[in-house]
Amino acid sequence: MRPTLIVITGATASGKTAVALDVAARLGCHIISADSRQIYRGMPVGTAAPTPAELAAVPHHFVGTLDIGDYYSAARFEEDVMALLPRLWARCPYAVMCGGSMMYVDAVTDGIDELPTISAEVRDRVRGLLADHGPGGLMALLENLDPEYAAQVDPANIKRVAHAVEISIQAGQPYSRLRVGQRKERPFNIVKVAVDMPRDELFGCINRRVGLMMEQGLLDEARRLYPMRHLNALNTVGYKELFAYFDGEMDLDTAVARIAKNTRVYAKKQLTWLARPTVRPTVFLPPDTIADRIVGMVI
Repeated sequence: MRPTLIVITGATASGKTAVALDVAARLGCHIISADSRQIYRGMPVGTAAPTPAELAAVPHHFVGTLDIGDYYSAARFEEDVMALLPRLWARCPYAVMCGGSMMYVDAVTDGIDELPTISAEVRDRVRGLLADHGPGGLMALLENLDPEYAAQVDPANIKRVAHAVEISIQAGQPYSRLRVGQRKERPFNIVKVAVDMPRDELFGCINRRVGLMMEQGLLDEARRLYPMRHLNALNTVGYKELFAYFDGEMDLDTAVARIAKNTRVYAKKQLTWLARPTVRPTVFLPPDTIADRIVGMVI
């Protein structure tokens, strides 16, 4: 019997964590977090990380394991998860992976191109270039380093532009030359399911979650993290808006409303990603039946 990786994904605030806890408890397996921000310590409220009680109920991996300044990537996540899975399956034929960081999910289910790890020196160099010459200057550099990718990328998406420049410098060759885009075969079964609900219901969940985060101390958490606001881990909805409030750019009510709005925008992007045509399609299931359906699919 081949082991099975159960992937539970969906838009932010759709209830993925509760479903994963239910399924993992029934199957007696561990949970792997596929969240690019929950992996960092010291930001549990803003990332809606599992609570201490939830962590105690089911063993979790990749939650609060890195310092906030540590570099991490989808490529490293793929490597780390692929090394972990055989150890988990030695005790149980199932494992649950839960999260909404779609690049992390795809890295494990389909594999990603093998790209070089960016050194701190190169990252600082590119950050300095952006600070000195602005987005236009960085885009001009990419056009010189990799004209093929420069013709494809959205110039307004400065994170992707910077990433391509970093890769091109680190590898000593154009980023586009390293992007083969071939799906890797996995020696295990994959069941990929997303929590599905009407858009207005999802947006209501998002609005309520933002309010709950504020009650749970998001403002104090953001204030504690404010001195480190330059770090990539904090370039995140929830913190960015409160940092703007601390800088006097908006009042608190506006910042909170902006958090809810930007979270809804992020949720739309997640749903668009999940709906795209893929070799391994995602099964969308309503929240009231999803746990039962998942267990029935794998047992």
